[in-house]
Amino acid sequence: MDERTPTIFRADAIVAQAGAPGGTGMRHGTVPGDDRTLMPEPEALAVTGETITSTGTLAELRDRFPRAEVVDFGDSTIIPGLNDAHIHLALTAGDALHLDLSHEAVGTIPALLDTIAAEAGAASAGEWIKGSRYDDEKTGAVLRNDLDRIAPEVPVLVNHVAGHWGVVNSAGLRWLGIDESTPDPDGGRYERYADGQLNGKLVERALMNVLMPATARGNRFIPGDTVDDLQRGAAKTIAKWNAAGLTSICDALISPQDIGILSAVREAGDLGLRVGMLLSIDHYDKAVELGVGSGFGDDRLKLIGVKAFLDGAIGGRTCLLSEPFTDPNYQGVQTTSTQELLADIERVHADGNRVGVHANGDAAIRLVLDAYEDVSRRISRPGLRHRIEHCSLVDEDIIDRMHRLGTIAVPFAGYAGYHGGALNSWYGEERMGRMFAHRSFLDAGITVAGSSDYPCGPYQPLFGLQSLVTRTGVDDGVTVGAAQRVSAAEALSIFTLGSAEASGEESLKGRLTSGHIADFTVLGANPLTIDPQGIADIDVRATYVGGDAVFGA
Repeated sequence: MDERTPTIFRADAIVAQAGAPGGTGMRHGTVPGDDRTLMPEPEALAVTGETITSTGTLAELRDRFPRAEVVDFGDSTIIPGLNDAHIHLALTAGDALHLDLSHEAVGTIPALLDTIAAEAGAASAGEWIKGSRYDDEKTGAVLRNDLDRIAPEVPVLVNHVAGHWGVVNSAGLRWLGIDESTPDPDGGRYERYADGQLNGKLVERALMNVLMPATARGNRFIPGDTVDDLQRGAAKTIAKWNAAGLTSICDALISPQDIGILSAVREAGDLGLRVGMLLSIDHYDKAVELGVGSGFGDDRLKLIGVKAFLDGAIGGRTCLLSEPFTDPNYQGVQTTSTQELLADIERVHADGNRVGVHANGDAAIRLVLDAYEDVSRRISRPGLRHRIEHCSLVDEDIIDRMHRLGTIAVPFAGYAGYHGGALNSWYGEERMGRMFAHRSFLDAGITVAGSSDYPCGPYQPLFGLQSLVTRTGVDDGVTVGAAQRVSAAEALSIFTLGSAEASGEESLKGRLTSGHIADFTVLGANPLTIDPQGIADIDVRATYVGGDAVFGA
């Protein structure tokens, strides 16, 4: 784009600022029924370089900038760039190079096993076969013996869609040095058949320690991909996310190697997103040595905080609950000790850096809030706001405590739509009324951000918007936790201004107003006015980052 002469962008509808992300207590944009004075939406935007310099009618902007080129999107709707506050780019860069075992891709267990068998038949000696996004609820159960029948000699990993457990075959267990005498790791376990034999399922730290470099605490790892391959996979993934309308993300678990890979992607001209990063707590000491903290980087690639874990997953049924799952003897997994959690939070908070703790269950969330309250009482850091990643199951006490602390909630947007009625069977209808509690967060004035947690849920932000508004499963039509529905305008604000607030960038992102960066998404329909059941199917016509098209146009 010409840095001197503005370009004018025009469409039949422009949603410059929408909804109510919480936190500031302010409402922005055109929320039906809002009795506050609302700013009229502009007809066009003038963009100079990477910044919106003016908004208004097309005639006004043409008079002001007579030499400006006009890009007219006709009957489209322009919205602020969609921003996923918790997604995994580094982790899924490798997934793009391996087997897609999602229900959409394989459908049944026989098809899943056939897919793996075909890959195993072509594998080189010692090569691992890896597949991701396997969903046991939708596709069916697969364990060690099933994998042994189609791959007796080649090590295989089937990673669950929730990312908190996976299944390996006998060859994989041998490669990892795990057998029936191996003790469970702290914060994880090796599951077994009824006869006591390992069934191949590695849960929580048992999987993280061998698969995820950012969190691994061991000395035997499933071989990763080359740096060049990961760079290629990241670029491929970014292009896919741009096509879904994303302009910004927070990569919610990264290691120093991941930062290097993303930097290389940028150097190659393939970083079509603004990327905030949460550094794994396991690498925090190294960051401190280098003088790196929250805010390090620039508006294209920036460290926004530090990531820690406390419990398991919603879809994996391992989150730490105060009351049991449908299995009365099971209340989930605490993956990090309370003592270690407090020490980690104190260290990061004292340094003036933001913490984002993965906590799904209500018991886990209370432990996180205990730690946040303790450190904020003893060590004053004005303006420093910490996050709770996922923050799935809450109650009034949790809401009140979060509000007092100014804690930011980053719950799943798309889980109601993706999992549907399965959530009721796992957690019960009463608890579902308090899960992914976007309505409760907004009403309490708590900043709430939009998150897919891909690969654990669909990455498409419009799917997330639809799920927030309808709370209805797309496969089974079952509504879960209807009391937590939000309006379409509020859902859009959660995925724009709410996500910007979660990374401390609300002065630059989340609105299409003068002085904000020119990140916007062009849609084939207005998500605020169509039937909410059709939001996920709106076509993305173009995506712009810093005034430049990264998709379409």
